[in-house]
Amino acid sequence: MPPQETEQQQQPLLTVESDEEPEETAYESDEKVLIIGIDGESEGSDSDSDSGRAPPFSWKKLWLFTGPGFLMSIAFLDPGNLEGDLQAGAIAGYSLLWLLLWATAMGLLVQLLAARLGVATGRHLAELCRDEYPSWAMLLLWVMAELALIGADIQEVIGSAIAIKILSNGVLPLWSGVIITALDCFIFLFLENYGVRKLEAVFAVLIGTMAVAFAWMFGEAKPSGTELLLGILIPKLSSKTIRQAVAVVGCVIMPHNVFLHSALVQSREIDRRKKGRVQEALKYYSIESTIALVLSFIINLFVTTVFAKGFSGTKLANSIGLLNAGQYLQEKYGGGVFPILYIWGIGLLAAGQSSTITGTYAGQFIMGGFLNLRLKKWLRALITRSCAIIPTMIVALVFDSSEDMLDVLNEWLNVLQSIQIPFALIPLLCLVSKEQIMGTFRIGPLLKITSWLVAALVISINGYLLLDFFSSEVNSALFGTVVSAFTAAYIAFIIYLVSRGVTLRSWCNLGQPKIVADTAIE
Repeated sequence: MPPQETEQQQQPLLTVESDEEPEETAYESDEKVLIIGIDGESEGSDSDSDSGRAPPFSWKKLWLFTGPGFLMSIAFLDPGNLEGDLQAGAIAGYSLLWLLLWATAMGLLVQLLAARLGVATGRHLAELCRDEYPSWAMLLLWVMAELALIGADIQEVIGSAIAIKILSNGVLPLWSGVIITALDCFIFLFLENYGVRKLEAVFAVLIGTMAVAFAWMFGEAKPSGTELLLGILIPKLSSKTIRQAVAVVGCVIMPHNVFLHSALVQSREIDRRKKGRVQEALKYYSIESTIALVLSFIINLFVTTVFAKGFSGTKLANSIGLLNAGQYLQEKYGGGVFPILYIWGIGLLAAGQSSTITGTYAGQFIMGGFLNLRLKKWLRALITRSCAIIPTMIVALVFDSSEDMLDVLNEWLNVLQSIQIPFALIPLLCLVSKEQIMGTFRIGPLLKITSWLVAALVISINGYLLLDFFSSEVNSALFGTVVSAFTAAYIAFIIYLVSRGVTLRSWCNLGQPKIVADTAIE
């Protein structure tokens, strides 16, 4: 092979040229899982990856790539999603199972794009937003991402605290459960010292716990198999269930999870100088993410059908929430071999604990990526955790004695999540469409159209939720004026993000690192 050709092939798909100090990265090189050189690969397989062809499929490699997708899937199983599941089941019965399936499929598409961005560029979404947007827009995106994370974290911590209250027979109130849950920050830091794979193994155990607990409940409830299949296969929607339908779709795409997944995929050491290696990584990440979200769909299906069987069409249907769901289950299905109240509590605790730890993880990437903070991980995790724990403590003390007020709070937190969705989706879609950013791995026209249609659908659905919520809450001229001004600014910023389409800045004039896309290997 001529020397010039070899030199071209060794050029990275994306390089960063800078005379400044090294930037913040998702993982240091010694923290990553080594993928290259396993299975005794022959010289021929390296030639394949050099020429742009991915090496042959390997089960061992799939195992080594497995992990990031399951951490990502936990956002589909957090307490907020479980509450959406139980309310959809109790109020709409089996009729929204088809929507749960398609919402999960839309979520998978978004997460695969996030993984594609992280693998192809070697940087995560928050880092790229820092470089691609002007300072004012970047800071606004950071604030929005932090607000979304704090809102999700409050729901997750409250969910864990409710589970602890259930499992302690009410001895431990919500505020004490919040304190116990706050300690997961230190558990996370402790586990992280033992490597990425050990941390992923802990999450696998928590997901397995949820699967067993909710499958047990499914077995106890014995839902109708025929109605379940009809609910999945035949789309049904009525005016009485539109609110639950909106909630099902709105809960699936979590803004902070898009940032998280684009960073998690960088935990594997990939030779990005070789196009075939990048294609190989994308293939394995697509497989493991699909498996992870299929499992999350089955778990959500268990919860929805249990409450559909027990409470659909009853007077209790509209009054069930996360706080009283366990007691209602106990009254409906009784004790059994192991009281269903405690089975629900165990599943809820696993969901809450796993999601709060991944929330801490996401907070590190978001803060470090947007602000380029090279803080020690324990300090960054402590700051991120404090941002959620302090307001959650206030919430727990205020709402501990009132289920109705806790439900109102949850509605406001869902609205907060809905508001933030465009500020994760739009930058992601703009970035993965740009050849200057992605090189040969930019998405094609068909996938681009499909992705934007999904984004438009999700944003429209959440827009309906916002309009419905604020129309019922606005009861004064002053509040109406404030909401109108906020809405105008909100829409203007969305229009700016879409119209700008991530126009590359003049890096040389601004003295910023220059991104170089490799065109030699196309």
